[in-house]
Amino acid sequence: METKDKLIIGMPAGSLANPTRGGNLVDLLAKAGFPAKGYDAGGPTDFTSVNFLFGWDGRPQEFCTQLALNELDIAIAGDDWMQERILEMKMAYGIELAPEKVLSLHRGNINLVGIVDGSFPESTTEEFLSNLIKRKEQITVVTELPYMALNWILEKLKKIGAPEKFQKWSIQKYKTPAKEGCGIVIYETWGKTEAKLKNGGADIGLEITQSGSALRNYGLKILEWVFSSETGIWISADLRKSAPKMELLKMFLINLYGIINAENKVMLYFNVPSGNDDAIQTYLKANNLFAEEPTIIQGQAFSQYCIQLESASKEKPIAMVRYQLLKLGAKSIETVPILSSIPDLQVLGL
Repeated sequence: METKDKLIIGMPAGSLANPTRGGNLVDLLAKAGFPAKGYDAGGPTDFTSVNFLFGWDGRPQEFCTQLALNELDIAIAGDDWMQERILEMKMAYGIELAPEKVLSLHRGNINLVGIVDGSFPESTTEEFLSNLIKRKEQITVVTELPYMALNWILEKLKKIGAPEKFQKWSIQKYKTPAKEGCGIVIYETWGKTEAKLKNGGADIGLEITQSGSALRNYGLKILEWVFSSETGIWISADLRKSAPKMELLKMFLINLYGIINAENKVMLYFNVPSGNDDAIQTYLKANNLFAEEPTIIQGQAFSQYCIQLESASKEKPIAMVRYQLLKLGAKSIETVPILSSIPDLQVLGL
């Protein structure tokens, strides 16, 4: 494939590809000016209106290493899977990976939590592990993210001053024979971590959750909220070395930023009779309803004003703002959704 003049984008299979889950990534891309065909149907992804983007469909679990190998220029992935691969390469292979997150998409929010059976009396991870190592030579852990779990447990054991023997570790498939007689055994699972803990399959787990309600249904206890993750745009360490691809990256990011920044925002357009300008401007200034200055189009008998509002703001409810503007003499208030809102190029920080 000929991609030297294109930005190669890792398109994540899974929930983000499903139109009813994950914030609908394909809709976000279309609104930003990058409509894609095939992605939400399982691939291959084809960007139908631009010829400078190439979609590489894959699993977000693999994107971190693909970025390191320069198979991908950028990847759309969650913080959890990126961090998992960074830790794996460092802890298992001694290789430091340095992908860079350049934009949050404010989608795909999940949490990683430390969990145990609810029958245990301990309320913290440190307390649980302190009591566990007094009665066991081996700590068993179940998780879909084994290196994040290992890093978490090792840090906690160091904090409580656990004996040196608990620095030994192995990562294995569920219930394969332990490679070490003591230390930490991380069982990598393909889901249903909660069921394994409920049925006594391990001592402790690191689980993916949004609210924790499913875990409580299993009678499990959350000891700790370990890590929060969201979907973002990540770039390879070498991308900055290519000026043409950096230009494409900035163009791609600024248009995505505009859509995300516009979400839950509206514009209010309204007319103000000539004698009411001072009162309206005093109200707008007192309530911080403009940035540098309000946008005003002067007329003979009326002036047209334009302000931007958060549609879900509790501090400045849009219904109250409209009512107060009307009381001050505003007329013909129109509320218009914003498709994109881009302050300037510097918002990217690149």
